[in-house]
Amino acid sequence: MTGLWVFREKLRSIYASYDVFITPAIRFVFGFVVFHTLNSNLGAMARLNSVLVELVLSLVCCILPYGVMAFLAGLVLLAHVSSISLEMTMILFAALLIVAVIYNGIQPQDSYLLLLTPLFFHLRIPYAIPILAGLSCGLSSVVSVCCGTALFYIMQYIRQNMGNLSGEASLEAAEQLVQIARTLLSNRLMVVMIATCAVGFLAVYLVRRLPVNFSWAIAIVVGALAQTAAIFIGDFMFDVSVPMGQLLAGLVLSVLLAAVYHFFVFAVDYTRTEYVQFEDDDYYYYVKAVPKIAISLPDVKVQRYGGAKKRGPEEPDQHVGRV
Repeated sequence: MTGLWVFREKLRSIYASYDVFITPAIRFVFGFVVFHTLNSNLGAMARLNSVLVELVLSLVCCILPYGVMAFLAGLVLLAHVSSISLEMTMILFAALLIVAVIYNGIQPQDSYLLLLTPLFFHLRIPYAIPILAGLSCGLSSVVSVCCGTALFYIMQYIRQNMGNLSGEASLEAAEQLVQIARTLLSNRLMVVMIATCAVGFLAVYLVRRLPVNFSWAIAIVVGALAQTAAIFIGDFMFDVSVPMGQLLAGLVLSVLLAAVYHFFVFAVDYTRTEYVQFEDDDYYYYVKAVPKIAISLPDVKVQRYGGAKKRGPEEPDQHVGRV
């Protein structure tokens, strides 16, 4: 176990020393994955469906905030959808505009959640993002998680109905708008998954704030159980079926990922917990202080063993002239 702590401290030390280079590299890789996922799932506009375009957009995003990445991803998504259906583009633009207004008014710092949530759904581990966000974000971040979930199902609807959307030219524009909107709003699986993510996030957020030992670890387990219960309730009430194997695999991977995140970010030593009491003119304060786990890196010294040092040709003999 000590070796894992030492490995953790080495990684933290490396990141602290080279964060100027590591942070842009992480943003570049994250941006490339986001744009490549958009192109591989939609890819309707041939000009954007190129690795060169993905690299250029990722380079731009690596030096700018995550909000710019979310904005560019929205433009790429709209460009692809505009090649499929004008009516769907209008609905998607309205949805993105609503998300942007709600998001910028509540939690503008969580742009990455709008991108991470659909990406985690695409990777078949959707239950991880509510747990991770609940461990590290504020209460208002639940809006970002729910909006990201809705965006994933909108993109999934577009991908599954490309042929129908592009071939419905015989319908009136208003009729087609109503039909698409009705189909999206009647998606019971989307509603259940939005509720599941919200319940999981709130469960993790509330439990990890409790003043008890191992609150973060307990919150991970409670979040997974809460999402499982929400899925079963949704199955019972809305007749939404989720494959049991996919559900269990996603929950197990999500818990493991959250455990790794907890190990690197929230590891504390409960054996050295201290309780402090002090007061001022208005209040008495009772503080529980739990120190973080800190492992000193081993100081490796290299000591060479060998024969006597050889004297150079001009080095005098130390014994000459000694009485």
